[in-house]
Amino acid sequence: MIQDISTIVQSALSQEMKLDNIANHLANASTTGFKADILSFDEALQAHSTVDFTQGDFRETGNVLDLALSGDGFFKIQTQQGMRYTRNGTFSLNKDNILVTGNGDQVMGESGPISIQGSNVQVNENGEVFVDNSQEGKLSIVTFSSKEKLIKEGESLFKYIGEATDEIGSETALIKQGSLEMPNTILVIEMTKMVETMRTYESYMKILQTFDDVDAKLVNELGKV
Repeated sequence: MIQDISTIVQSALSQEMKLDNIANHLANASTTGFKADILSFDEALQAHSTVDFTQGDFRETGNVLDLALSGDGFFKIQTQQGMRYTRNGTFSLNKDNILVTGNGDQVMGESGPISIQGSNVQVNENGEVFVDNSQEGKLSIVTFSSKEKLIKEGESLFKYIGEATDEIGSETALIKQGSLEMPNTILVIEMTKMVETMRTYESYMKILQTFDDVDAKLVNELGKV
């Protein structure tokens, strides 16, 4: 019986973890470039989480500094904590007219930060940046053969914990100017998952309550003997 209770408890805890995962997806339903987490459990009900790098849908914004990536690749971002990677192409210019993220971190080009000194900005699908018809740089779009080593850090940023030499230029990524990549989650599906998971969790809790009632009854009856 103790083994049965332990299994039910572990199963209930796994449902709690699923709910937390779904809640995170719902909280990021409008976060540009957000990637879902795939939660799985082995035979011992130990949790394993991996990132789903499936591409999200595009949303047109008309903002010339909004850039969406199609295909396999990441923008390189220089932060105070080191190099980071993202699919969030919500960019702007800082006071020095350097292309930056919403947090003010520099977006890296193949020759360093991208400086935009002019008004007519065009970014072609290969990441080449033209200002007033003059090329000012080319965005650095990279990928990794082992994406399992990309760790989420929030703000749609990833940190790579492998070797720096694992970073390679993307051969398939294309840039769409004036658009942003939306999360690769579907709100209706996540809501459905939440309802199903809640029902399963409640079922396990009812079973545990039944075990508790049986134990209480046995204790009371033994006490009368």
